[in-house]
Amino acid sequence: MTRENAISAARLASLGITVESWAADVAAAHVVGHVCTDGRRIVGYCYGDSRTGEILVLALLPDYERCGIGRALLSCVTKELWSMGFKRLFLGCSRNPTHRSYGFYRHLGWRPTGTMDTHGDEVLELQCQDYANAT
Repeated sequence: MTRENAISAARLASLGITVESWAADVAAAHVVGHVCTDGRRIVGYCYGDSRTGEILVLALLPDYERCGIGRALLSCVTKELWSMGFKRLFLGCSRNPTHRSYGFYRHLGWRPTGTMDTHGDEVLELQCQDYANAT
C-alpha cells in the first residue's frame, strides 16, 4: 500500500537499506515475507521483521489493487509472525485519511497507538486476540 508514500531507492540507501542488506536479512530470516506473481511478474509483496514484529512493507502494482491480494499477503505475514510467538504486531502508516493505507489497515483491525515513527508515520498495532476475533 505504498503508492502514496513510496520511499525512493536513494532514501532507502540513506537508511542503510540496500539490495545487499535486504538480501542478507532475508537469507538470515530476519525478514519474512510473501510475494504474489502473475506469470513471471511480481505484482505484490509483504514483508515483516521476525525480530520485532513490525510489518515493514506491503506493496502492490496499481493494476492489482482491490483484488484481495494485499489482504492475503498481509494475512500470510501476520500469521507467520504470530507463529513465532508475537502477541503484538505493528507498522507505520500514513496519517493522511485520503491515502488508501489509512482505511485499509483500520478496516482489518489495526489500531492507532498514539505514537509516530521516525519517518513521521502513525504507528498502528494489531494484538493477537484482535486478529483472532477478526478472522
